[in-house]
Order: sequence, then structure tokens, then C-alpha cells
Amino acid sequence: MASAAEVKIERSKLEQLCINSIRMLAADAVQKANSGHPGMPMGMAAAAYVLWTRFLRHNPRNPQWFGRDRFVLSAGHGSMLLYALLYLSGYDLPLDEIKRFRQLGSKTPGHPEYHHTPGVETTTGPLGQGFGNGVGMAIAAKHLEARFDHGSGLFAHRIFAIVSDGDLMEGIASEAASLAGHLGLGNLVYPYDDNHVTIDGHTDLTFSEDVCRRFDAYGWHTQAVEDANDLAALTTALANGCVENQRPSLIRVRSIIGYGSPNRQNTSKAHGQALGVEEVKLTKKFFGWPLEPDFYVPGEALSEWRRCVERGAEFEREWNQAYRQWENIQPAEAREFAQMLRGELPEGWDADLPVFTSRDNLASRESASRAENAIAHKLPQLIGGAADLNESTFTDIKEGGSFEKGSYTGRNLHFGIREHGMCAILNGIALHGGLIPLGSSFFVFTDYCRASIRLAALMGLHVIFVFTHDSIGVGEDGPTHQPIEHLTAMRAIPNLTVIRPGDANEAVEAWRASMTHRGGPILLVLSRQKLPTLDRTQFAPADGLARGAYVLAQTAGKIPDIILIATGSELALAVESKTELERRGKAVRLVSMPSFELFEAQDQAYRDSVLPARIRKRLAIEAAAPLSWYRWIGLDGDVVGMSGFGTSAPYQDAMRHFGFTVENVVERALKLIGQAG
Repeated sequence: MASAAEVKIERSKLEQLCINSIRMLAADAVQKANSGHPGMPMGMAAAAYVLWTRFLRHNPRNPQWFGRDRFVLSAGHGSMLLYALLYLSGYDLPLDEIKRFRQLGSKTPGHPEYHHTPGVETTTGPLGQGFGNGVGMAIAAKHLEARFDHGSGLFAHRIFAIVSDGDLMEGIASEAASLAGHLGLGNLVYPYDDNHVTIDGHTDLTFSEDVCRRFDAYGWHTQAVEDANDLAALTTALANGCVENQRPSLIRVRSIIGYGSPNRQNTSKAHGQALGVEEVKLTKKFFGWPLEPDFYVPGEALSEWRRCVERGAEFEREWNQAYRQWENIQPAEAREFAQMLRGELPEGWDADLPVFTSRDNLASRESASRAENAIAHKLPQLIGGAADLNESTFTDIKEGGSFEKGSYTGRNLHFGIREHGMCAILNGIALHGGLIPLGSSFFVFTDYCRASIRLAALMGLHVIFVFTHDSIGVGEDGPTHQPIEHLTAMRAIPNLTVIRPGDANEAVEAWRASMTHRGGPILLVLSRQKLPTLDRTQFAPADGLARGAYVLAQTAGKIPDIILIATGSELALAVESKTELERRGKAVRLVSMPSFELFEAQDQAYRDSVLPARIRKRLAIEAAAPLSWYRWIGLDGDVVGMSGFGTSAPYQDAMRHFGFTVENVVERALKLIGQAG
């Protein structure tokens, strides 16, 4: 019988085989693709092994099991670390997909992609985004735990993320870290790959701060592991991080990028280049690895890794047993939670939506707020807040309470002045499951949010972005706060649905669409200034918004000479202009077009019914850059829009100054009508 010392030695050898399997898969995959980042997976292989086999509660056979811990690779350039972990531990990611790393149609793209590869929790690559996503996941877990758990432990999962120097340099991570510390999110554990190397060279070129002291100041629990290959130290640090439940945890792990590569380790070349054929051989010799075949994994290492399958099944079995007990004790809550998790809306969820009349003179931010709160009263899964602008965006949930440290049942999230972090956190909440997040700021600040909005669209997340102060109608705050190019910029993002309602009832319908839309985020663009509410006995019903564009009104009994198309606050201007044009003997079709994307989703017959090809004279009216309009107005059309920045003035004066008047619209329309057909 082997002695305890001999067993320990054999165990250590097996662990090194498991760890080196990660390293060699990364080196071979990047070399075959001749593209990628081998250094980070090689340096952090031991930390990932300890995390995935000793701490992470996951089930490779059911990646969507709700009770799992979440693992985020925020340093998405090191994607081969995650792909190696997924393959080795038994997820549905065959070795052939590892061999097809970064190739067309493979399940192993250059950066991890949500919904594309089993076991990938979020799309990462833009640095800092995964860091923020993890904070959102932690917020979602804390909120659901506070509402439903009752000591069952069903919602006590953790969020682990491996973050890098690059993540911590990005401002978005600073914002998210500050908020996470303030909220005391003790379900966050982030190992930090402190390898001292970036693309341009060693980090001392640009990065000399004491990261642990910085995170201490944020209110995090911090530790340091000085050798990324010290399994005992890694185990102790991760255990300490999991025990700490009052503060998020950061573990600084001093690693060597490209560890084991004799000529590339600890250099920037290990960051974003294949090691080279000869260097891969030298690296394999360093680890005592067979030179052939490529992508070799020792059978005993794979068997050890695949124990994750058995452990995962047991984790899920125990959780399901606890769930059934909870379900028996709390049947109503269990039904509510199950419905939330499925993303279903209960019957009657929209029964109390407001209906406005022409006596109501409301900014669309206000009418939208009333719709939001009517929905929030029926749908407890709606949660969110503003970047310190609730008094301007009106997005607070009445009687929803504040989500604060020690009181996580609140539905109002106070993000502070952190637009970057807010939107990444919203994505994380959506990714976690069970909740529908919303976040708000001024529309001009989508410049700060665009990367996160883009990723929400790429991942197809149900996130509702609410942005107000939508045009030069902002008024006195002037051109720094008056969005001009932003509608075009947002409309350019694939799979993002932008809605700019034109009156109070369209704002209500915009919220209805936001709740029922699936497969991507919604961005509501709302006015600061008051807007007249159209008399819907004289105009088409506002539920036409659901189709993106609809005929609001048309001169009776005549073929239109021109189509006026408008969105948002300019819809009322188009209504007045139609009246004046008719007074001058012109026949007009008036189209409200609050959402290009919803209109594009309609069939050709409907689009032709709204914008008939035979009516080539079309005038769009929108207080923004005209670039996105030309598809709808054609070569014979025109746009009353903004060709430059705005100005500081009362909004009525600003609108007149830039030509958003009945006189100018009519003049431009008559000019179009007078052109040769």
C-alpha cells in the first residue's frame, strides 16, 4: 500500500497534468490558428484549475442550471483558458472545436460569445465589460435572494471572474468596483491576473498603482497570492474570498504571462501572438509534454477533469431537492419565480396602463414614467434606476424601495454618476436571469454607454435603456447636452430597437413594446419638454407604434402630394404643418415613425402601405442629424434636421433658430412638391 507521502506526490503529479493540459491546449490552438493570446491561459492555468475543481458549483451537462455559480472571463482575450476549461470539464465543446479556434463557424471564436458556446456566461473582449457584468449578476442574485430565499440557500450562488491589468485600467471597471464595494456585494470573488504585461510592454510603462490598496479604498476584501502556481495559497485565498460575505473580494495573483515558454514568457509577445512552432516545442519540453500529437491531453488528466460532470450532477440534484422543499413551503412565490425565470408576463400585466387625452400636456419622459410605474406595479421583475438623474429621467419605481447594502429587496438601483458601469451592470442583471433591468440617463451620454449597449444587442439581452433630454429641446444646457448625432449612432447598432415616441400615448405604447419585445434591447428616447397629446379620435390609434411607423392622418379624398414623416417632439410640428399645407391646397399624408427597427421588421406589403413607392416626395422632420433618414425618404426626399451642434437658449428659441417651425417645414415641403418628378 502506498504511503501518505507517495499518495500526495502522485496527486501532485496528476494536478500538474491537469493544469498543463490547459496550457498546452492553449499553445496548440493559438499556434494552429496563428492568432490569439496564449500567454494569459498559460499563466493563470493553475488558478483556473483550483477555482473550477474546488470552488465553482457548476454542472457541465446543464450549463443553464439556475443554481450554478457564474464564471466570467473578463479578460476575454484569454479565451482559450475558458475553452480549455469547458472542454476538459465536460461541457458540450468537443476537442475538434478547440482545433478550430478562431475559424469561421467554430464554437471557439476569438473572444467568448454568449449563446454561441455552451458554458459562456457573457460576451467579453472589450476590457472592463465582464467586470461590470459580474457586478450586475451579483446584484441580481442578492435581490432574488432577499425576496425569495427564506433560508433555503437557493439563491446563494457566487459570481467568480478572472480579471486582468487591462480590465482594471479601464474606467468602466473602476465605476463598477466602486459601486460593488459600496453595496457590499459579498457574493463576488475576482481573481486578478497580475502578470505585469500588456501589448505595449511591461505595465510599469503606464500602471504603477497599488491595486489592493485601491480596492481596499473601494470597500473590497483583498488578498495577494505571490505565486500563481502555488495551489495551496490559491486554495486558501479562494476559500477566504468565499467565506467573506460582507464585501466583494479581489485576489491579486502574481502570474507569469506565457509561463513555461522559454523565450516568450514574461514578454508582451506572449500576449497577442502565437508562440511559434519551435517555441511550442520548447515549451512542451519544459513541461515534459509529448511533442506529438498536437492537442494531446493525458487520459488520467481528462478523467480527473471529467469528475466535474459527476460533481455537477450532484450539485444540481441537491439544489433541486432544496427547491422542491421550498416550493412546497412557498408555492405562490415559487410560481412567481418560475414565471420570472421563464421571462413570461402574467395575464393582465398591462391592464392599468394610462390613457391620455388631448388635455394632457406632458413631456414624454413623464408619460413614459407613468406607464413604467403602472407596469412595475404588476411586474416585480422590473428593476433598475438612473445614473444620478432620477429627478430628470423620472425612472424611479414608486414604492419600490432602494437597493442598498443590507437591504437588497429594493427595486431602485442608485448607480451614481457612473453611466459606463451602469450599462454593463444592467447587462449582467439580464444575463443572470429572472429580472428585467432598466437604466437611464440623458441621451447625449449614450456616448459613454455605447459599448455596453452594443454588447446588449450582440447578446440579444432584454435590457431597457431609457434616455431622456432627446434633442436641442434640452434648451438652456446648450450643445454639450443636446444630442445631435446620437439617434443615427444608436440606429446603426444591429439588433438594438430605438423608439422615440411623439406624444403621451405613444410613450405608453413604447413601454408596452419594451416589455413584449424579445431577442434584443430596447432604447427609449424621451423628451425633456412638454408635448401636446394628439386627439386620437381625430388621428390613428397610438398602438400603431408597435409596427414602427403608421399613417397618423391623411388629406381625405386625394392622392397625397407629399408624405411628412416625423418622430418624437417633431410629430406635433408635422401635424401643424400638415394643416397649413392643406390650407394651401396640398394633399398630405402624415406618418409617425417612432422606430425604424420595428418598421423594418414588418413585411414589405405593410411598409409599402405606409410609404407607397409612387409617392416620392417625402419630408422627414427630426431635430437630429439626418444621416439615418435617406432609406425612407429616397433621392427625391428631404430632411428638416440638424447639420451642426445646438445652442444654449430656451428650447422654443432653439427650435425656431434651427428651423423647426411650421413656416420652414411648409417652405421645404412646397419646394419638394414643386420639383420635377
